Amino acid sequence: MNFGEIFLWEFLGTAGLILLGAGVVANVVLKNTLGNNGGWLLVNFGWGLAVFVGASIANPSGAHLNPAVTLGLIATGQSNFGWGYVPAYLLGQLLGAFLGATLAWLAYKLQFDEHDEPANTRGIFCTGPLIPNYAWNLVTEIIGTFVLVFWILLSPGVKAGDGGVPVFGNGALGYAAVAFVVISIGASLGGPTGYAINPARDLGPRIAYAVLPIRGKGSPEWNYSWVPVAGPAIGGVLAGLLYQVLPTS
Repeated sequence: MNFGEIFLWEFLGTAGLILLGAGVVANVVLKNTLGNNGGWLLVNFGWGLAVFVGASIANPSGAHLNPAVTLGLIATGQSNFGWGYVPAYLLGQLLGAFLGATLAWLAYKLQFDEHDEPANTRGIFCTGPLIPNYAWNLVTEIIGTFVLVFWILLSPGVKAGDGGVPVFGNGALGYAAVAFVVISIGASLGGPTGYAINPARDLGPRIAYAVLPIRGKGSPEWNYSWVPVAGPAIGGVLAGLLYQVLPTS
């Protein structure tokens, strides 16, 4: 697969991920929607299923959808792609996230226009801490992303065993299994910061929020924006480095 093909599939897959992920938050937060006040668990399930859809779309490129996954795979030293293809993954993910966020806004344009608290709509697009403390917020994002990337590295898919009988590993459910992991991380570790666990997932929609003509919108909170970028990147690399020294690697 060449540079352009990787970019295309990551772009399309991440756009689908963010369209559905930001969409479920909009459905819960905005008034005059059928999902209004649906709660944190609806958001978690929505994001998990969004990962399943986005990853299924991006299957040809390996369905990273997340710079932390790309960097984690590189950090293992055993990836089937080199540094030369990393920009294709990262650009596709970031631009796809921007597009997905824009499409989610278009889908809910009337609800955005009628929302009672338009200054508080940033959370539909990107994450933020409930208790601002950048050092500890960074730790939360590192831990959550480490769990995701480490699980991905340790989850083999279906393999042909003796006599052609399939052997099912952790990844037997394919991308649905990753969706369950994302739901679990959100339910267990997402409370403090909203669990970005993906730099592109946070930065792309944050940029979209900053430039879209959303009525009465608030600040994109650029002062916090480095945390959901640096934390997941660090968590992904740590997972890859630990994988290197494990006997299974």
